[in-house]
Amino acid sequence: MASWLDRVTTARRGLERHHVLHGAAAGLGGALAIGAMEWASQVSGTPLGAIPFATSIVLVMGSPEAEPAQPRALIGGHVVSTLVGLLVLQLAGPHAWAAAVAVGLAILAMYLTDTFHPPAGIDPLLVVSQNLGWMFLIAPVLVGALLLALFAYVWHRGLSRRPWPRRLPPRE
Repeated sequence: MASWLDRVTTARRGLERHHVLHGAAAGLGGALAIGAMEWASQVSGTPLGAIPFATSIVLVMGSPEAEPAQPRALIGGHVVSTLVGLLVLQLAGPHAWAAAVAVGLAILAMYLTDTFHPPAGIDPLLVVSQNLGWMFLIAPVLVGALLLALFAYVWHRGLSRRPWPRRLPPRE
């Protein structure tokens, strides 16, 4: 019969192996998603730096249970933040101070709409600093967020057999 210490050591090794496997799956999924983004960037002629999803991919693949990694936050956060950036750009123009204000207002807007997704904070900065037009909201933002959510769903549910999105309790 194994001693208590032997059982604990064996269990710990199993947990570490499990943790490493989940990390490897998340890394592979993230690499595939980034590769698809790079391909779309080249095909569309849009610089990869103007596509705001690299940190979203890391969050959704690496911490799929986190509230900001859920579809409502992923999609809503990018759309809300981009809208704020476009409105600030229309009102103030492409100034550094306007980009800073847009990021601050986007944070507030994400909180108010319950779509808080920290990686979406880059969207209003890109919109204002690069003087981007309203089409940026459609592509790459909306289309990209929807595709990322679909990719995450297929990856987590189909390949890694993990529940995503997670079920939230009803709001009071």
